[in-house]
Amino acid sequence: MDEYPSVSRTSNAPELRFGKIDDLSGRAAAAIDAARKWLFSHQREEGYWCGELEADTTLESDYILMHTVLGTGNQDRFQKAANYILQHQNQDGGWPIYNGGPSNISASVKAYFGLKLAGYKPDHPALARARKKILEMGGVTKVNTFTKIYLCFLGQYDYDAVPAIPPEIVLFPNWFWFNIYEISSWSRAILVPLSILYAKKPFKKIPEEMHIDELFVGGRHSSRMHLEWSKKLVSWRNFFLVIDRLVHWFEAVHIRPLRSIALKKAEKWMLERFEMSDGLGAIYPSIVNSILATRCLGYSLDDPQVIRALDEFEKLGIEEGETFRMQPCVSPVWDTAYALFALGEAGVPPTDPRMVKAADWTLQKQVRTYGDWAVKNKKGKPGGWYFEFNNEFYPDVDDSAMVALGLSKVEHPNGRYQRESVQRAIDWIFSMQCKNGGWASFDKNNNRMVFQHIPFADHNAMLDPPTVDITGRILEMLATYGYDKNHPAVKKAIKFIRKEQEADGSWFGRWGVNYIYGTMLVLRGLEAIGVDHHEPYVQQAAEWLRMVQNPDGGWGETCDSYDDPNTKGVGPSTPSQTAWAVMGLLAANDTRSESVAKGVAYLLKTQRADGSWDEPYYTGTGFPRVFYLMYHLYRDYFPLIALTTYKKVVGEKN
Repeated sequence: MDEYPSVSRTSNAPELRFGKIDDLSGRAAAAIDAARKWLFSHQREEGYWCGELEADTTLESDYILMHTVLGTGNQDRFQKAANYILQHQNQDGGWPIYNGGPSNISASVKAYFGLKLAGYKPDHPALARARKKILEMGGVTKVNTFTKIYLCFLGQYDYDAVPAIPPEIVLFPNWFWFNIYEISSWSRAILVPLSILYAKKPFKKIPEEMHIDELFVGGRHSSRMHLEWSKKLVSWRNFFLVIDRLVHWFEAVHIRPLRSIALKKAEKWMLERFEMSDGLGAIYPSIVNSILATRCLGYSLDDPQVIRALDEFEKLGIEEGETFRMQPCVSPVWDTAYALFALGEAGVPPTDPRMVKAADWTLQKQVRTYGDWAVKNKKGKPGGWYFEFNNEFYPDVDDSAMVALGLSKVEHPNGRYQRESVQRAIDWIFSMQCKNGGWASFDKNNNRMVFQHIPFADHNAMLDPPTVDITGRILEMLATYGYDKNHPAVKKAIKFIRKEQEADGSWFGRWGVNYIYGTMLVLRGLEAIGVDHHEPYVQQAAEWLRMVQNPDGGWGETCDSYDDPNTKGVGPSTPSQTAWAVMGLLAANDTRSESVAKGVAYLLKTQRADGSWDEPYYTGTGFPRVFYLMYHLYRDYFPLIALTTYKKVVGEKN
């Protein structure tokens, strides 16, 4: 706001210089009302909310590639996907994995290949610029494993040069040092069908003009395609590379005594998880891999299993004018939980029919069957929630905690049904606590770090270790339902959180960008569970938030902070990240500083006339350093929560 043009970036004065607290509080009330109305206007008829989930252009590129492999391509759709890809090309010719980010080699090679498959010629200006940038970045051999394997399907890379993903991995017993349940749930869903593809080695011949030989530095035949050994002779990387070369050798001489058994088990595992799900894992890459895998196993295009998988895949597409884009998945349970919580905090009565309708829809989504999580959690009983419309095998702790928080704002007509559902979720969440006191997302004690050195683990998401952002949310949820800091599980969680704090006072954010997100959720959790806000580590975190505030009053942080911690808390201001910072400061009992006032003023200034906010940047995280997300509703329900919290706190103080 204009009232705060000269306020110091790190100021924490006890009184506002311009004495505008009452004015801000009054204006916040009007903003809250407008935001509340906007959010309700986007509630679906069935009762839920679901904002678009936006990712990078690798999805559109893979869409073109998959349909090319299947022979089911629609040229009109390909052209629209190509239009979307071209809209996101960087000035230097490459493609980023988040808006405003640097060009990424895997995304750029995929985009270039996708455009050629869609009919673009190498002399097209966009491809000429892309080719120059790709070669500058090292060419095709520098892309990640999944990209290399996809290129193999169309003859653009050598199967012998990619990391081996043999289907025999599904035969390893659960007690064995390495088995599929020692890797993250999403990696499991991606890799099992990919192992079938590796075994079958599909190949689709394409016209030479669609080849990408020109993207190999020095030419394809003179390029080193195999993975490079570590310079440190005795290392985990070299250990796994030795195993990888042995597997390739066995493949070459056809020593595969368990291959048919492994393929049958992998097929059975995959088909079982088609049930009660919006495709395998209900996420883009595993759905793509499962479609291609079923075809390699001999399923026809008109087989019910293939038809179902293709239908779920196409549902992720959004056709808009002359463009076509894909979502990595959908987020109705997550968005509905947050919308309920935000609206409840904003004063919507718990018996409001719209709230009850959303709660009723949500309660029906609770998982009542055992999934993959039960392999490492023998004692837990089902009771969680998942992220998407249907994903019965993969409920997650973060969604479950957020749903419980959302439901705390509603009085369902069947109160017993609601209470029992929430208690089941709490019991399940307690059973998912990891040994170190924290909580992960989908699995328990999934943190064998050595597996990050496996050659095909370069998607940087092989494991699902406990994180402070999820743990902080769980503390807030537990406090809401009457638990306090003396509970044994809570004590362990607080110890975990304290151990994970960064030297500057911040906390890493695994599922949101980045340290602002992690710090906010921890501070809210600690406040809710009863930790004294005078604790030095709490105030150190608050001071870090104040230090990274932007001159315009907002806060921002780019995805670059996952690659370079020196950029933590640095980036253009966004509504969601500003809201996170304000929420974090308020949780640390910073209620009257100019930092908080400027943050609130920023949210008020940037709110649009219809009650919503605009946000062009990615503030959600899929896989750090590899895959990021733009949740289209983050820009709306987080500012609503921040403004409401501010108004309540200021009202109490005054």
